[in-house]
Amino acid sequence: MSAETTDPLALLRDLERRCRSHARPLPSQVEIREDWLGIGFRVGDSRLVAPLDEVAEILTYPGFSKVPGSKEWVRGIANVRGNLLPIMDLNGYLHGRPALPGRKTRVLVINHRGVFSGLVVDEVLGLKHFLPEQRIDEVEGVDDTLQPYLSHGFHNESGLWGVFSMRRLAETPQFLQAAV
Repeated sequence: MSAETTDPLALLRDLERRCRSHARPLPSQVEIREDWLGIGFRVGDSRLVAPLDEVAEILTYPGFSKVPGSKEWVRGIANVRGNLLPIMDLNGYLHGRPALPGRKTRVLVINHRGVFSGLVVDEVLGLKHFLPEQRIDEVEGVDDTLQPYLSHGFHNESGLWGVFSMRRLAETPQFLQAAV
């Protein structure tokens, strides 16, 4: 045996050299992008999306009782699993024209700072995913009555989607004044 093979440091160097020559490269780092998620819905001809964390529940159009002395866009009050839920017509509130209930009509339930309400929409279009590069800050070409409630928007292959803030709606004094 030579002095080099009995030298522990030389043995470790040789072992390291052989390990490095047979080692596989580390996996390449994959960039993870976070999609923006929201609930797509339609009010009239406008396609909108609400942030996922601002919609508590989606209901089929429930039976309800009328509330005397309330504005036209207040459809009534419904009993949902033992809780009284005010039902508001979003199209009626925004445009002054009540939505005509159909088989696609749904109710988006919001619960923000004590405002627990159901918003009647013409249709729920499902969970929508948007990439960060699809975001647009200025949403143009939408109805002026929607503008105060739009925080931004997204543009993808299916067109323009305005991000409708349920929180802004719930904090609007006109929305909170449901009595005549």
